[in-house]
Amino acid sequence: MNQSYLIGIDIGTSACKVALFDRSGCVLAAANGDYPVYYPKEGWAEQNPEEWWSAVCGAVRQVIEEASVAPEEIAGVGIDGQSWSAIAIDRNGHVLTNTPIWMDTRAQSICDRLNEEIGAEAIFEVAGNSLQPSYTTAKILWYKENLPEVYAKIDKILQSNSFIAFKLTGAVSQDLSQGYGLHCFDMRTGKWNEAMCEKLGIPVEFLPEIVPCDHVVGTVTKKAAEECGLAEGTPVVAGGLDAACGTLGAGVINPGETQEQGGQAGGMSICLDEYKADPRLILGFHVVPGKWLLQGGTTGGGGVMRWFEREFADYERMMKKETGVSSLNQLNEIAEKIAAGSDGLVFLPYMAGERSPVWNPYAKGVFYGLDFSKTKGHMVRACMEGVALSLRHNLEVAESAGARANVLRAMGGSANSLLWTQIKADITGKKIVVPASDTATTLGAALLAGVGTGFYQDYEEAVKETVSVTRTHEPDLRVKEIYDKTYETYLELYRSLAGMMTKHE
Repeated sequence: MNQSYLIGIDIGTSACKVALFDRSGCVLAAANGDYPVYYPKEGWAEQNPEEWWSAVCGAVRQVIEEASVAPEEIAGVGIDGQSWSAIAIDRNGHVLTNTPIWMDTRAQSICDRLNEEIGAEAIFEVAGNSLQPSYTTAKILWYKENLPEVYAKIDKILQSNSFIAFKLTGAVSQDLSQGYGLHCFDMRTGKWNEAMCEKLGIPVEFLPEIVPCDHVVGTVTKKAAEECGLAEGTPVVAGGLDAACGTLGAGVINPGETQEQGGQAGGMSICLDEYKADPRLILGFHVVPGKWLLQGGTTGGGGVMRWFEREFADYERMMKKETGVSSLNQLNEIAEKIAAGSDGLVFLPYMAGERSPVWNPYAKGVFYGLDFSKTKGHMVRACMEGVALSLRHNLEVAESAGARANVLRAMGGSANSLLWTQIKADITGKKIVVPASDTATTLGAALLAGVGTGFYQDYEEAVKETVSVTRTHEPDLRVKEIYDKTYETYLELYRSLAGMMTKHE
C-alpha cells in the first residue's frame, strides 16, 4: 500500500490539534481535542498529560475517519508541543503528577536562590538563557522541595511532545529543540552539561538521551494503535517545540528569516546559523539541523482576544445566532472603526505575568487611558495593539543583540485577522507575509516526520513542496509615526508600574 500521507500532532495550551497532510501540504482533515488548564493557586498553571493523550487519540481517530484514508497509508507521525513542561514519569511510565506548564511561575524563589548561589551569569554562559520560573529547570527542583514523594519515584522528565511520542512508541526521548528548557543543557553543543546538572541539583539520570528532531524514535505499538487508530508499526519522530515547528511550517529555514507567532502566546523566532544569546530573550535550537532560533516569547498573544471574547462578548455571541458571524469577527469589525492608536488607550498584555523581554512573573495586564469617550471597539483595538507593541519590544531587543528581522512570516489563529496583522506590520515597520497560518505548526511537525522517514529528501524540498504565501501586509509608515508615540507610552507605562508589579507577601 502506498504511504502518501503525514500526520502532525500539536500539543497546545488549550487543545491539541491533529492534521493529516498530503505531499503538497494540503490538509485532508483536521481535528482538535480540548483539555483544561488548572489554576490551583495564584501563579500556578498545570495540566494533566494523560488528558493530552486522550484528546490526541480522539482527534487522530477523527482525522483518519474524515479523510477516508487507511491508517497504513500514513508514512509517519510528527509531534510538536508547548514549551517547558516537566512531566515526571516512573519506571513503569506512569505520570506521577500534573505538570506545571509554561505559564506557571510557582518556582520564582528557587530561581532567585540558584541565581544567587551559582551565579546568574554562570548559568547563562552554559544555557544561553536566564533562569526563570517558566522553564523546566526550577519545576523539577520544586518537585524535590515540595513533592518529595513524587520526586523519589521519578525515572525520567519528559517534554510535551516526547510524552506523546512515549505513549505512541514506548520510547523515552528528548529532542534537541526542547533542550533549552533545562539550564544544564549546553546551548552551544546541544548536549547535557553534567557539571551544571550537579550544581543545579538535577540528577542526569532524569534526563533522556538527546536526539535530532527528525529522528525516528520508534514505531506505533499495538496498544497505542488500538487506542488512537494509527497502524501498528507507523514511524514516529521525536518532534520539537511548537514555536520551532511553526517556524518550519511557515517556511523559515534560512538565517535571518523570522516567524511571527499568533497562537495563545505571542512572540517571534529569528533563524540564526550562529550562537547569539541575550538574557532578555530566549535561545533554542531550531528543529532544522545546524540552526538556532532567537525567540521572544510573550504571554499576551491570541489568548488576549480569547479572554476578551469570553468575558465581554455576550452581545456578539447572541448576534452570532442571528447573523452567523463569529463573535471574534464581530469584535474585529468594531475595532476596525477605531483610529490607529485607539485615541490614546494603551494596553499592557501581561495577562499571565510576562516573559521576554521583561521577565516579570508578577506583571499584570493594564488598560491606560480609559475615559467616557472610550468604547468596546477602543478596548478591542487596544488589545490588538498591545500585543503588537510587545512584539516590537522583542524585535528591538533582538536587533540590539545582533539579530535583525526583515520580513515576518505570520502564523497562528491571529494571522487570520487582516486588521490585527496590519496593525503588527504598522507598529513594527516590518513587512508581514502570511502562509497557511492555521496549519503552520502541525505542518512543521509533519515535515519533521517527512524528512525523518525519507518522504522528503531534505528541508528545502519539504518547504518548497508545501509552503506558499496567501497574502502580504506592507507597513504604512505614516501610521507607524502614530504608533511610535504609542510605543513610547507603552514602554513608560511598564517602567512606571514595574515597582508595583512585584510579589506582595
